[in-house]
Amino acid sequence: MTKPKLLVVEDDPGLCAQYRWAFPACRVLIANDRRAAEAAARRDQPDAVLLDLGLPPDAEGVSEGFATLELLRGLSPTLPVVVASGQGQRENALRAIALGAYDFCEKPVDVAVLRTVVERALRLRELEEENQRLAAAPRNSAIQGIITADDGMLKICRTVERLAGVSVPVLLLGESGTGKEALARALHELGPRAAKPFIALNCAAIPENLLESELFGHEKGAFTGAVRQVQGKIELASGGTLFLDEIGEMPVLLQAKLLRFLQDQVVERIGGRSPIKVDVRVVSATNQPLEEQAETGRFRGDLLYRLNAMTVRIPPLRDRGGDAVLLARYFLARFAREHGRRLRGFDAAAAEAIAAHRWPGNVRELENRVRRAVLMTEGPLVGIEDLEIAPAPATVAEDADLDLRAARTRAEREAIERALGRSGGSLAGAARLLGISRPTLYSLLETHGLAAARQKPDGSLAIAEPDTV
Repeated sequence: MTKPKLLVVEDDPGLCAQYRWAFPACRVLIANDRRAAEAAARRDQPDAVLLDLGLPPDAEGVSEGFATLELLRGLSPTLPVVVASGQGQRENALRAIALGAYDFCEKPVDVAVLRTVVERALRLRELEEENQRLAAAPRNSAIQGIITADDGMLKICRTVERLAGVSVPVLLLGESGTGKEALARALHELGPRAAKPFIALNCAAIPENLLESELFGHEKGAFTGAVRQVQGKIELASGGTLFLDEIGEMPVLLQAKLLRFLQDQVVERIGGRSPIKVDVRVVSATNQPLEEQAETGRFRGDLLYRLNAMTVRIPPLRDRGGDAVLLARYFLARFAREHGRRLRGFDAAAAEAIAAHRWPGNVRELENRVRRAVLMTEGPLVGIEDLEIAPAPATVAEDADLDLRAARTRAEREAIERALGRSGGSLAGAARLLGISRPTLYSLLETHGLAAARQKPDGSLAIAEPDTV
């Protein structure tokens, strides 16, 4: 296998020689100052960096070291940088972590400890690159249009797959932009009605006086302007699925007519006298609190009970773990291909801002912002100004309780969770990704409060948080 490349940015020849000896499993590259570090980073694309803060022309200070750290992180936001410096004051350590350093080791360093830190940084780099490859690869999921690594969202996808085989009404609840129509299409396409029509109707997008005609159709001459017979959406969906989006916006009088159809599976066109028998599965969706509307009379309670034989609640993007960054990278790769742009990804600040943003418009907002950024950005990396979102809160430097041990613990926990996600919950697979033994992984799961496990249907383990009060 090709050795990983470790870039050592150090102006002390003796330490450079020592580092060459300390990392026999790596191809060690040496740079003595910021300019040489930049050239090596661009030319050799190292897998990790070991950086001293005291670099010429400010060998006794830290300005050049921090400038080099920012430069390297800007060139490659996923590049792990381990700072090993004699300027080990607490404020320097915190500043280094705040600027994106993977870890901070004070000189004189323990070679064994430093080797362990660098090896972990290299493993995290491998996981990050695998994450990017997965984000850029085409998805062959059974749920088209849904890209997620969040356990809650994956559970929803499995629920939809099970419900697809039965024709009971399903009510999808979730904020705008969370993927309700994609799940509705999956309910249709994964079931026995897939060869028949899927008809979608947005109840909020059609004027109230036209909605009844859109839904039930009309006969010629039924009203002014009705110059011909028109089938409604229910008839057009016969044998297939009718998706009623924003059902909470349907007028109360029309709700009564929809209820009669759901009870009898019979429709009458406006101006018509003959009942028409249809076989339609109804899937509805809303971002409105229908239970509250039923209590106030704005939505019929009996209709609600007909629509929600099965209810699927879709979490907003902000509650889906790391899905925002995963989706952003997927959209970036897709739009870059579509528009012929050569983009390497997001810079560190943009990635942090994406993870911290609340995304009130959910996946739709994220998709639109990334599309605009792909078109507008001028450099190889997309920045915050291209996405037009606020920077992530600067909590690292301001939090008085934060220390390096906490930062390392957080990074270790994140690596474990990511490995478990990539391995589908398999502890053996996660241990291989992390480069540790299974007993060591068991111990780490206990340490990080991830030890509670349940058996999945496929035989793998799903790690869950301990119950808290």
